[in-house]
Amino acid sequence: MRRTDPEGHGPVRYGPPLPGDGLPVLPELAAVVAAAADRADAQPVGGAPALLESACGYWTRRALPCGPDRIAAGPGAPALLLALTAALAGDGADILVPRPCAAWWAPYARVLGRPVFHVPTPAESGGVPDPYALLETVRRVRAEGGDPRLLVLSVADDPTGTVAPPELLHETVEAATTEGLYLVSDETWRDTVHDPHGTVLLSPAEMWPDQVVVVTDLAGALLPPGWPAAVARFPATDEGRRLHARVLDILTALGARLAAPVAAAARYALDEPPPVTERRAATVRLHARLAAAAHATVTAAGALARPPAAGRHLYADLGPLREPLAAQGVGDAQELEELLTARLGMPAPGAHRFGDDLAALRVRLATAPLLGGSAEERTECLTAPAPEELPQTHSSLITLASVFDDLRDDAQRWEPPR
Repeated sequence: MRRTDPEGHGPVRYGPPLPGDGLPVLPELAAVVAAAADRADAQPVGGAPALLESACGYWTRRALPCGPDRIAAGPGAPALLLALTAALAGDGADILVPRPCAAWWAPYARVLGRPVFHVPTPAESGGVPDPYALLETVRRVRAEGGDPRLLVLSVADDPTGTVAPPELLHETVEAATTEGLYLVSDETWRDTVHDPHGTVLLSPAEMWPDQVVVVTDLAGALLPPGWPAAVARFPATDEGRRLHARVLDILTALGARLAAPVAAAARYALDEPPPVTERRAATVRLHARLAAAAHATVTAAGALARPPAAGRHLYADLGPLREPLAAQGVGDAQELEELLTARLGMPAPGAHRFGDDLAALRVRLATAPLLGGSAEERTECLTAPAPEELPQTHSSLITLASVFDDLRDDAQRWEPPR
């Protein structure tokens, strides 16, 4: 079975951060942080009662009602996933994740010395494994003496920017629970769906509430990435209560507490007052347009990419351009990352950072770097009817098009005469 460490360039131990929105901090959030800046008291592990109540309201508005005793807060989703992995699979169990998956999932299993097995995703979306491939992977791992016990997935996905259809999610969740797997659903990007009225997004916790923990990093849609805060929702079962208690024990051992100013901002954001919801809606609209423009550019050059439906990123496959890339010394994802990062002047992390094959010529392209300009110019993009036509974004898109057009032209020169 192929595990997470790629060959050739050595193991990838640290992935790129979550794609930020590239925008200045919402003034109302900054004011909340400033008002709490003189608080010297430590937040309790797992979050103060007021923060937990706000998280309950957040999830109840998304058809996932819960009580404060089923919530844990931490300084970012990685800390929560580490605690959950230790609690669910720290005693010899194996972890399953999609291929590709968020760059920060696998490292926390490796910290605990646990094997991670990647399961292919279907062609139309990422984040949720193909149910038949999942069953086959579970069978093979068990045949080799393994003990698969935990599946991490995401309906709104990083790195592919896609949203898994409900029917696929239902089949995968049913297959996983039939095999006795516990699920962690990373729903960091659920509030960044580009077409919320035309996209059906369901949580696995709605389908199988007794075996799913939901984790949301607030950097997805509510807080700046530099203010680490995340919340986890546990099942209302005896096992869920035991798991919640165990996670709090691990967070305590790690000293994983929210800073008081960040906790205040998290509480304010989770309550979703108008300034937060209005900024979020404007940010989603902006990045949806930039993602659509970037998608059109890379596919016009001959690359492949699933149409992005959520988040601030897309996943481009330059496999069709392999021959001209090889002529430039690019034969794998690491070399492609280095080439595109240099030419674009923006990060283009390769497929290997997301558990994909090192040989796959795929990269994640974020939309925030396309904003360019000063803080004022980036803020202007929020209200522009066609932000991709503003000088600061248009220039970035021209650069993107130029780099990919050069690759397309190289590919055409490689085509044999007819």
